[in-house]
Amino acid sequence: KLCGYLNKLGIKGPIKTWKSRWFFYDENKCRLLYYRTAQDINPLGSIDLSSASFDCRMENGEGVFEIRTSSRVFTLKAISKQAMMYWLQQLQMRRWEFCNTQSRFPSNGILSCSFAFVSICFYVNVVDNEDFLPLVKTPTEAVGLKSASLPQTSTALQNISLKHPWTEIQNTVYNICGSKQLWRNNGNVFSFDEFQEHPENVDEKQEAEVEAGCAGKEGTLEDRRMEPRLNWIKKARCMNSGFPGSEELSREKNSADQVSVLQQQILTLTEEVKSQKELVKLLHKALEAAQQEKRVSSMYLTAAEDKDRLELVRHKVRQIADLTSRLEGLEQEKKELEQILALRDSHIQELKEHVQLLMEKNHAKQEVIMALTEQMARELSDPLQEANTITVETLYKQQEEIEHLKDDIDAYRTQNQFLNSEIHQVTRLWTSVAENEKALLMKCACLQARNCQMESKYLTVLRKLQEAVPGLPNSHAELVKNLIQEALQWDVKEEAEEGFNLNPVSEYDEYGFMTVPDYEIEDWKLLAKIQALEIKSNKLRSQEVVEKPLRDRWNSIGELNPSAELKSLIRSGIPAKHRQRVWRWMVSRHCSPVPGHYQRLLEQSRSTEHPACRQIELDLPRTLTNNKHFSSPTSQLIPKLRRVLLAFSWHNPAIGYCQGLNRLAAVALLVLEDEESAFWCLVYIVENLMPADYYSDTLITSQVDQRVFKDFLSEKLPCLMAHFEQYRIDVSLITFNWFLVAFVDSLVSDILLRVWDAFLYEGTKVIFRYALAIFKYNEEEILRIHDTVEIYQYLRFFTRMIVDGRKLMNIAFNDLNPFPMKLLRNRRSMHREELEAELCELEQIKAAYVKERAEQGP
Repeated sequence: KLCGYLNKLGIKGPIKTWKSRWFFYDENKCRLLYYRTAQDINPLGSIDLSSASFDCRMENGEGVFEIRTSSRVFTLKAISKQAMMYWLQQLQMRRWEFCNTQSRFPSNGILSCSFAFVSICFYVNVVDNEDFLPLVKTPTEAVGLKSASLPQTSTALQNISLKHPWTEIQNTVYNICGSKQLWRNNGNVFSFDEFQEHPENVDEKQEAEVEAGCAGKEGTLEDRRMEPRLNWIKKARCMNSGFPGSEELSREKNSADQVSVLQQQILTLTEEVKSQKELVKLLHKALEAAQQEKRVSSMYLTAAEDKDRLELVRHKVRQIADLTSRLEGLEQEKKELEQILALRDSHIQELKEHVQLLMEKNHAKQEVIMALTEQMARELSDPLQEANTITVETLYKQQEEIEHLKDDIDAYRTQNQFLNSEIHQVTRLWTSVAENEKALLMKCACLQARNCQMESKYLTVLRKLQEAVPGLPNSHAELVKNLIQEALQWDVKEEAEEGFNLNPVSEYDEYGFMTVPDYEIEDWKLLAKIQALEIKSNKLRSQEVVEKPLRDRWNSIGELNPSAELKSLIRSGIPAKHRQRVWRWMVSRHCSPVPGHYQRLLEQSRSTEHPACRQIELDLPRTLTNNKHFSSPTSQLIPKLRRVLLAFSWHNPAIGYCQGLNRLAAVALLVLEDEESAFWCLVYIVENLMPADYYSDTLITSQVDQRVFKDFLSEKLPCLMAHFEQYRIDVSLITFNWFLVAFVDSLVSDILLRVWDAFLYEGTKVIFRYALAIFKYNEEEILRIHDTVEIYQYLRFFTRMIVDGRKLMNIAFNDLNPFPMKLLRNRRSMHREELEAELCELEQIKAAYVKERAEQGP
């Protein structure tokens, strides 16, 4: 047990006084309790050591050290330097043991006990290996049980705590009542006749009393419930010998040590058995919860009435509320850990500054010593001169000053060693806290993902109920309608006021796209919100496993150079913070910007109105209506988009402007931000990536690509193509816009930008890959539909229901291989010839028809 008398500095206004206090370490809570005397039952206060740091300053005097907590600095003084260092080392060890045995997550007893033992051994090894301050021998006369018998340096009246009068009264009454009870029962406070019924057990009782006298400081509640006889023994023995158990401690033998070790092992094994039982109980509870979930799902499937199903839905809502409350708790715990981490970082910085100051002082004093030594050497070299100039008294004073300086050097060296050990241990504790914080963040992400899944299932159930509304009673139908409206509402202002977003899905993503588009049809809104929740859940689940390694690989890339590794990384998706840089690099590789060219085009557009100016103005309000940067005519990016399109119309008069270019330029503006960079990106797409005549008046190359795509669809997905032919579905009605604008307004923003990453690097082949992958992704759902109208309705919005971007990417670049570019060029050439021949034939028929009508006359 770590206990003993220390002087505590009390500050009452301008008055500072030292008061003697009995200090005792509480192992369970890592606190240092302090009492007026060793015999008191209630502590005057406590010091929390779990987040405290220790410091000793030689300027404060011998034996003085400080314990710094987040709320207060405690100044204590030991009777000697050795006692001070012993207290500091022991407090360090106790803090290390407590911080390493306190786990944030449930674990079994075996791991906890073994980890506590390993942590103590590890601390000792760290001290040895790092060559810090060696372990100080225990000063038994100043620390421990025997120190309670030491005479106090101050009087009892001086030690009385005026700050805690009620505690002082309780301790005094307790001691008086205990003494009177002994006198009343025995006539003498030193009489032990009452306890001699079993003389053979006297030693065991006395040993138990020794431990009780010290362990009583661990918890006052247990002491108050102790048998009165044990308290009387303690009082009588304190009056006789000054402190209980002094004689027993002197008679302790090796056999007693062995018995103590065996008893400790028994206690450890007992705790392990208890922890294993607790683990079994937890597993039983988890099994019962899983069985209950299974029964609820079965009840829902077998429920005959909608009323029962509604009750099950309410049960799921309560589960969601419970998960939300748990998430709040974890977020609060995370904030507390961050605060503790910040406090420890600031304290480490203070310690480093203090160590630097001490090193500078030490260096200065060493220089003084060297100068004095050289001076003495010079003076001693000439005895005659010494006898004439320096008296014996002066020499004695100098020698005495040198001795003092040597003592100061030793003290500062010791202080420096202790501070190094303190910095080392605090750094390790900070590392442990950082690891706990990381684990909490991972657990929080898992809970958020689970919460998204639960909410998605809840919305799916509401949608199923919505479809069954005509068959429900009016009250139930109204309830379903209210639940759907509540689920579709975004209360962003309330979330902002609370400062904590319980809903893990935000209204807009980082590029300004709405996560849940504002569709006019309520069923579409519900589907969009379900999709947003599923996307968020997938992101959270893959954040540590997939996204973090990719981010690390991107962070390690310096200068960009074409390579197979870079191609693989771009296909996996470019992180948002690197996307702008990589896009600029891809554009500049094939399309070198001409300095001043963009500004000249803007001047030309201001001086002369382009024929396409009117069409551009009509298309501006219809550009990316689900993005907050373009949804309003007053949005900041609308004027930039207008200037980019006008500049391109003057830059490429053959095309001028074509519907669809506004969407391409808008996406470039969102990522690149600078309008000139967006202009050159548009030039790169139209003139380098896309084939010639893709955006011409006839759109002939766009039509060729549709025929090529149908060929690939027949080869890669023959069952799906046969299904389309059976119900006379023309997929070009759906896919034509995909190719023209590279999936803008068709895919959700996260997947869309990944497609654009690969598209800007590899070209139009990526569009074919992803178009085939989209049909492959939804092939089973399409094959289930056996009605032409329903198939067209499904194809209108089925791209917005893709939630797993990783799965779509794997289909596009792995499942559809091989996909050679040479084959694509050959197919384009073949179908272009066929299409040009058909167009020529149509022109001939048209000319013949016009000639015939002209010959017939009016």
